[in-house]
Amino acid sequence: MMCIMLRRQHFMRRLLSTRSGTNKVYNSSIEAVRDIKDSSTVLFGGFGVCGIPENLIRALNQLGSKNLTAISNDAGVKDAGIGILIENNQISKLYASYVGEHKSFMQLYNSGVLEVFFTPQGTLAEKLRCGGAGIPAFYTPAGVGTVVEHGNFPVKYNPDKTIAVRSEKKEAREFNGRKYILEEALRGDFACVKAWKADRSGNLKFHSTAQNFNPDCAKAAKICIAEVEELVEVGQLDPDEIHLPGIYVDRVVVGERYDRLIEKLTVVDDPPAASSATADVAVNEIRNRIARRAAKEFKDGMYVNLGIGVPTLASNFIPAGVSVVLQSENGLLGMGPYPRRGQEHPDLVNAGKETVSYLPGSS
Repeated sequence: MMCIMLRRQHFMRRLLSTRSGTNKVYNSSIEAVRDIKDSSTVLFGGFGVCGIPENLIRALNQLGSKNLTAISNDAGVKDAGIGILIENNQISKLYASYVGEHKSFMQLYNSGVLEVFFTPQGTLAEKLRCGGAGIPAFYTPAGVGTVVEHGNFPVKYNPDKTIAVRSEKKEAREFNGRKYILEEALRGDFACVKAWKADRSGNLKFHSTAQNFNPDCAKAAKICIAEVEELVEVGQLDPDEIHLPGIYVDRVVVGERYDRLIEKLTVVDDPPAASSATADVAVNEIRNRIARRAAKEFKDGMYVNLGIGVPTLASNFIPAGVSVVLQSENGLLGMGPYPRRGQEHPDLVNAGKETVSYLPGSS
């Protein structure tokens, strides 16, 4: 009953605070984000460079807002996504699940420029979902028995490399004989999200895996700013194809420029990468051996999640006669093979940010 009341209260606050559809369309990305002031907490949709609000990020970079708290699946890359805000020292605090593609991230973290709260990816998604639903906290088994539970992990360093801030220990509790830890919801002052289409009432439609974290970010912010590729009139989107209702969206702007970035272009007619380095060949063989062994665990009819790295290789070694449905953590169920050259799309990637394809029955 309490959860129902909290959700209802949150929904009513959003209903009362959302402006009418006639006032939602902005003329430029700069105009749409101009009131994101220093020290604001901003939620950013996207997964790698797929589905990122690139025009809103560029506008923020141009405006120069400082001391921002960013909540994002990852740290972007050095010259794209929120990576450009990190490089410009505009973000001082970051909640993220993955930072490996940002080449200079560790230097910024180790030198005390960034305060970082590493969060398991599923936990991050649920923290945002609960923030949007008005649920203050939840229990999860993710992280039990690790530094996620026990704390004491470096959150921020001093310039001399000593630890300035450590993560806190989390409350734990057992349910039905299994241990869980308490995680608090995340909310933001603003959300910057990217959608494929919008109408003037703010109803959004996403495209392929570019949906990823965008809906959860949109719901968990006081003000949601959506950049879109195409703006249509009210009524042109069928109600059944709307992924996010306009009540969650406060501002809409058509993006000025889309770079169609792809982090890892993978197509089926590419020859295997040749390496003259013996060490590289040895590493690749070890990775393939691990993936080949993992694939032996696949049983006919299974649903299999493939995370970044070695897990994505396991799909190359599915035993003959075994049919499995592959799932990618960025939201694709029924993942197909690499596309043929020319058929790749920046909105359709796997957990490793590689271009993939759909299969019949994909969702």
